[in-house]
Amino acid sequence: MNKKTISQKIWESHSVKALGKDEVLLYIDLHLLHEINTPQAFESISNKKIAVRRPDKTLATEDHNTPTTSILDIDKDTSTWTQIRLLRENCSKYGIEQNKLGDHNQGITHVIAPEQGRVLPGSTVVCCDSHTTTHGAFGALAFGIGTSQVEHVLATQTLRAIPFRSMCIEVSKQLPEGTSAKDLALTIINQIGTGGGQGYIIEYRGDAIKSLSMEQRMTLCNMSVEAGASAGIISPDEKTIEYLKKAFALKGKHIEQKTIDTWLSYATDSGAVFDKYIEIDASTVKNRITWGTNPSQSVPVGEHIPFIKDIKNTSENIAAIQALKYMKLNEGQNISTLKITNVFVGSCTNGRIEDLRIVAEILKNNKVHHDVHMLIVPGSMSVLRQALDEELDKIFESAGADFRSLSGCSLCVGLNTDKLDANKRTVSTSNRNFEGRQGTGVRTHITSPAIAAATAIRGFISTPADIGK
Repeated sequence: MNKKTISQKIWESHSVKALGKDEVLLYIDLHLLHEINTPQAFESISNKKIAVRRPDKTLATEDHNTPTTSILDIDKDTSTWTQIRLLRENCSKYGIEQNKLGDHNQGITHVIAPEQGRVLPGSTVVCCDSHTTTHGAFGALAFGIGTSQVEHVLATQTLRAIPFRSMCIEVSKQLPEGTSAKDLALTIINQIGTGGGQGYIIEYRGDAIKSLSMEQRMTLCNMSVEAGASAGIISPDEKTIEYLKKAFALKGKHIEQKTIDTWLSYATDSGAVFDKYIEIDASTVKNRITWGTNPSQSVPVGEHIPFIKDIKNTSENIAAIQALKYMKLNEGQNISTLKITNVFVGSCTNGRIEDLRIVAEILKNNKVHHDVHMLIVPGSMSVLRQALDEELDKIFESAGADFRSLSGCSLCVGLNTDKLDANKRTVSTSNRNFEGRQGTGVRTHITSPAIAAATAIRGFISTPADIGK
């Protein structure tokens, strides 16, 4: 019997037609849309008088450039309102389910789709957003696509695609207490680089991965693209099934055992061969934070920024020099000496209820530093409701944090009113720290919710163990 990886099984079961030696026509089970990159695709199919092939397999939301302060602020910026208006008009025209700002099911696309039980093991998922890799946590082959590809999927429910290579990242043992999937992701990216996964689907395996919650798995798969990977994926197991059972139950639906057996059958076969193998000892993972301008430039909290002479790779050496200049840092400087002006908790990476619970536990009976503005934005309206039910909002407000009542991408990306002024130094639970990502001239350090919360309290980069020192 030919042993196969989960990616191979999904690819083969969704290949509609061979288009040549390497290219195939791949069937798409779920197409996610948001307001930023869809107007051109809809305009093109309208001009060609083509209908949307499967509206029932398409889900839209408003998240990237939406305000998180008030729905009334939605039309304050002309370009923002135009994109949102066009999405609403197109969804109405073609019968596509849409989650408008403030609606019961609205939120960041990579948060709401799993919540609603729309992402299933063995399925294919695409979106015009690179962090579509998030959904690989459910054993789905999920990846970002471009605007022209959005048009193709809208019109045909298929995608022209070239097979990826496979990479296995085996994570043995267990993560130390106090560390998280975000720390693991930053560790992996630091080790293999931002291009280490280029052309690959990364499958995460091992005891440490099995121990992660579904929300932590989503965080890990979300960051796969930051290592250059086309997708990240984890074989489905009982944790996957339990999560989906709860999501289906919220809709009054029951999952048949036959369906569960089918989902589990997609898991990678024992003995399947990968194109590349990497081993990580989870017990060595530490709390990490970025110091530079790409996610590979990170160090453990409390340690020193690398010396340029110690970076032997030429391109990495040049990148480090440029990063230090932009971030206004010195080589050899202790990362924990940096004073912070802003802290952001949210995004499709760390805006779920588990993340907010971690932050609340650390903020409880503490105050946000008087020189720091802490912004907390729920990843979905469902997350908001859970936070209110658990009275996390009271903890946030008592600590002096700015907890928003609307969901959106917010400060993860500088496309909305939450972007910061130049020269701010922010600690963020989002996924990217590129120059200007959170506003022109803003210096971003990405990390986990726990480190973000501790930093907000102390005013400089810290761990929860540092509080009270």
